[in-house]
Amino acid sequence: MTVTKPQDAKSLTYPKKTIERATRALRCSPFQMPLFATMRRQSVNMGTISSTTGANLEYTRRPLSELAAENALMWLISVGVLRREVDGQGLTDSFRLTPLGHQIIEQWQAQGQVVPPPTWRDRIYNALSRWLRIF
Repeated sequence: MTVTKPQDAKSLTYPKKTIERATRALRCSPFQMPLFATMRRQSVNMGTISSTTGANLEYTRRPLSELAAENALMWLISVGVLRREVDGQGLTDSFRLTPLGHQIIEQWQAQGQVVPPPTWRDRIYNALSRWLRIF
């Protein structure tokens, strides 16, 4: 049932379908590897991801409005790849990778890959999943 092997005592294992859904969502997102690499080390603020700042830092392929970035980030939260940062006052506008996100990005980086491009099947399946909220 599980596909990932724990590399240390803190690693989690996930069902194959969970990993497939998460990798598909990452491939279909408008974000690039520099964003996810940064999120492996620290949280990233929404203002840094959206608009021309995100494109200049190569976090996105093109400038995204804050609404478009927020929608894409919220989808990645729903599939379990990202989480919102929390401070003593509550939620912030910063995002980090979850353990599942760390595993996927770490694997891609070990293979020397950028975020792999989605297939048409990936795009259709991801769009339907987002629209219907089917996992």
